[in-house]
Amino acid sequence: MRKTTHNIMLNLSLAMLAMGGTALAADNELTVYTYDSFVADWGPGPVVKEAFEAQCDCKLNWVGIADGVALLNRLKLEGESTKADIVLGLDTNLVTEAKNTGLFEASGIDQSNVKVPGGWSDDVFVPYDYGYFAVVYDTEAMDTPPSSMKDLVDGDPGQKIVIQDPRTSTPGLGLLLWVKKIYGDDAPAAWEKLKKRIPTVTPGWSEAYGAFTQGEVPMVLSYTTSPAYHVIAEDSDRYRAAAFDEGHYMQIEVAGLVKSSDEKELARQFLDFMTGPDFQNAIPTTNWMFPAGKLSEPLPAAFEALVKPSATLLYTPDEVSKNRKAWVDEWLAVMSE
Repeated sequence: MRKTTHNIMLNLSLAMLAMGGTALAADNELTVYTYDSFVADWGPGPVVKEAFEAQCDCKLNWVGIADGVALLNRLKLEGESTKADIVLGLDTNLVTEAKNTGLFEASGIDQSNVKVPGGWSDDVFVPYDYGYFAVVYDTEAMDTPPSSMKDLVDGDPGQKIVIQDPRTSTPGLGLLLWVKKIYGDDAPAAWEKLKKRIPTVTPGWSEAYGAFTQGEVPMVLSYTTSPAYHVIAEDSDRYRAAAFDEGHYMQIEVAGLVKSSDEKELARQFLDFMTGPDFQNAIPTTNWMFPAGKLSEPLPAAFEALVKPSATLLYTPDEVSKNRKAWVDEWLAVMSE
């Protein structure tokens, strides 16, 4: 009897320890700053959260912050007191500036799963997707879309386009760099013409694309991959990307480990998870970009019909870091007139 009682008490104690251990593990929380559209109900956020929490026995907290440039601005303001363990949603145009803040440290993970055009070599930031900026147009509102940046700049001012602000948005910054790459020192003159076609500049991508799909304008700055959403989710080819003769500016989106994080082991577990199929499979049909890591299933057929850039345009991160403020000020001077 005493032995039986002892065994019962022992089993109860072990069960309580197990429960306590589980509760302790579940108390581990990882906070990831990212952009608003990533954590929207239709974005990758919900799928990624469920998949990672099933592996980590932890809680993943998303903090949505407008757009990519705004993410970096927020982190600069918060400094070492930030609650972020990871920042997800910067891109190659911002990585040098982000490193210079001193707020990130080496990822410390194996990046052999990472595959992006031109290759990748960076010990701090880890890519999770990539894409090409494009002018997306409404076929029911435009018969002849622009076939080049020159067409867009010199085209009919009555055919409007909504763009994003380069001070807060990575697509907005991408367009600024795209124009600069093509026009060089003549970029201000190009913006002087183009601004006649721009009724509004939004803080982020979501607001701009929403205005476009609501029929407020016939064109929007987005990605070559954006039409895939409408084909797959709506069975519609109404919205298409215009192929530009000069080529398209490429964006590689990345995540980085915040140096002041108290959950570095968990953060590295997330970054490693990010390059694998449980994360990457969600990217094509929730973030509507090309995956930058390992997949366990093929890309949807709709991706095969997308515009393929005739040339890839890109500044190095160091070039952007050195010139971003001057180029944004140049843009602002024209747009504020």
